[in-house]
Parts: sequence; structure tokens; C-alpha cells
Amino acid sequence: MGNASTDQLRRVIESRLGGAASFTRSMRVAPGNRPTSEWDGIVHLFDLKNHPHAKRAYAWSSPIRGGTKPRYFAVLHMGGVRSAAEAVRAAIAAVRRAAK
Repeated sequence: MGNASTDQLRRVIESRLGGAASFTRSMRVAPGNRPTSEWDGIVHLFDLKNHPHAKRAYAWSSPIRGGTKPRYFAVLHMGGVRSAAEAVRAAIAAVRRAAK
């Protein structure tokens, strides 16, 4: 779990965010020495065509505690999100807000 294929993630981006996504590269996001993220995993970067506001998006999957299926995340590269680590932080914040 947490290792979705790039094709699965492309479909998640296109269905949730719109535009046509094409895989660019993968990168690891880890807490490291500075706690910039509390998540450790691989985030995939996609270029977007025909999206009205963004030219890139980040996507990844992560296990759900106590579950057997992954949760898929897709975040646009815009506003305060300019890196994979910022995309993960924004998604974590959104999940926390939704849980309240």
C-alpha cells in the first residue's frame, strides 16, 4: 500500500483536478533533520495540460489507519504549494480540518 502506479495517480489527478496529466518524475518526501513533514513516502509530479489554473500537480497514495485500501491525494502546484513537501503539508492540513 502507498505505492500506486503512475497510471492510477494520473487518473486520480484527471478525475479530481481536471486537465490532462503526464508523469514527469517521482521524489521522496521525508521528515529529515527539519520536521517539514510528518509523512515519509514517494510523491509523483505530473505536468498538466488544459487546466485553467495550474501547469503541474502532485499525487501519491497513503495507507489509511486500520484500513486495507489506500487514500489517494492530488494537489495542484499553485498558491502556497510549490514543492512536493508543501503538497504533502497542505494535504495533511486538509485531512485534519475535515476530521474536526
